Amino acid sequence: MSKKIFEIDLSKKMHEQKHPGHNRWHPDIPAAFSVDPGESFKMECLDWTDGQISNNDDPSDIEKVNLKRVHVLSGPVYVNGVEPGDLLVVDILDIGTFNSHEWGFNGIFAKENGGSFLAEHYPEAAKSIWDFEGIYATSRHVPNVKFAGIIHPGLIGVAPSQELLDEWNRREQKLVDKDPKRVPPLANLPDADSTVLGTLKGEDYDRVAKEGARTVPPRENGGNCDIKNLSKGSRVYFPVFVEGAKLSVGDLHFSQGDGEITFCGGIEMPGWIELKVDVIKGGMKKHNIEKNPAFQPGPVMPHYNEYLVFQGISVNEFNGTQEYLDANTAYRNACLNAIEYLKTLGFTGEQAYMLLGSAPVQGHVAGIVDIPNACCTLSLPKEIFDQSIIPELD
Repeated sequence: MSKKIFEIDLSKKMHEQKHPGHNRWHPDIPAAFSVDPGESFKMECLDWTDGQISNNDDPSDIEKVNLKRVHVLSGPVYVNGVEPGDLLVVDILDIGTFNSHEWGFNGIFAKENGGSFLAEHYPEAAKSIWDFEGIYATSRHVPNVKFAGIIHPGLIGVAPSQELLDEWNRREQKLVDKDPKRVPPLANLPDADSTVLGTLKGEDYDRVAKEGARTVPPRENGGNCDIKNLSKGSRVYFPVFVEGAKLSVGDLHFSQGDGEITFCGGIEMPGWIELKVDVIKGGMKKHNIEKNPAFQPGPVMPHYNEYLVFQGISVNEFNGTQEYLDANTAYRNACLNAIEYLKTLGFTGEQAYMLLGSAPVQGHVAGIVDIPNACCTLSLPKEIFDQSIIPELD
């Protein structure tokens, strides 16, 4: 039986926990626990906002959420004997909800506070609460749908080296400098406000708070990749940059659509995760897994086999400008086309948008070579609706 090494109290914030976690990436954040290769263990996690969102019908908490607080992570976990250049092998054995907290949330962030994939179309905050019943989710805010979730960690990763951290901060500062007043910003730079840094104190705390990278994007260490298929039974191969690897996890999702397009995406929740760790010595060079992690998906997937598929191409939806093989624009158009169709079935645009962020929809790059248009698709499972969604012949 796996031992529980990181326990949380849902009534307390992350910095108030017996073993506080962290919300920045930095090599000098102390490990909360150590484990041996071959050992399995369980960790509990707060939701990514540190409990800022309430189970009610008022979206003001989404509108005003403090994004400098996110993501609160459980860990780091030091893996004995693991060194830079190794591959840390992490098996996701199981993930679950708390019996005392059988609900989660999805939201559209206001454009001036984080925004979303479709921020220019949906600039105002909205919220949907989702109730859990076993493997299924339903919502009073997005009625007439029910689907099985794929529970997964939106964020799991290892600590960067100081050299890698410095490179992150350099390249992201260079990006922000291109348009420093952009709303939302081009990147979230280090910010000492609202930091949680484990047990660090004093001058060390102040230094790490100023240098620590925000956990918002995915990077070479894994991090906030939001891969919905990284679920039970998956195995991840992480490049190791510091002694002990310093593995951390959080941002658990009950379910999510590909792309996590609302940004407050998937169905966010607190919960627990059971992991097993091992090591491939010298694995980074041996297997050429040096720039980003690789993973084997697990066998757990909802059995949805029939879809209505929406296409999108890389033509700007506002001014009709032809863009060159731009998959971002193409996927945005696929999402917008699905939303417009769902409006004909009685959903508001906001409801449809949050549904695409929450349900296990499939997103794909269909074509990326046929100049000038990239083509992306969004596949909507028919079975999650309590009505037929297929266009009928006259």
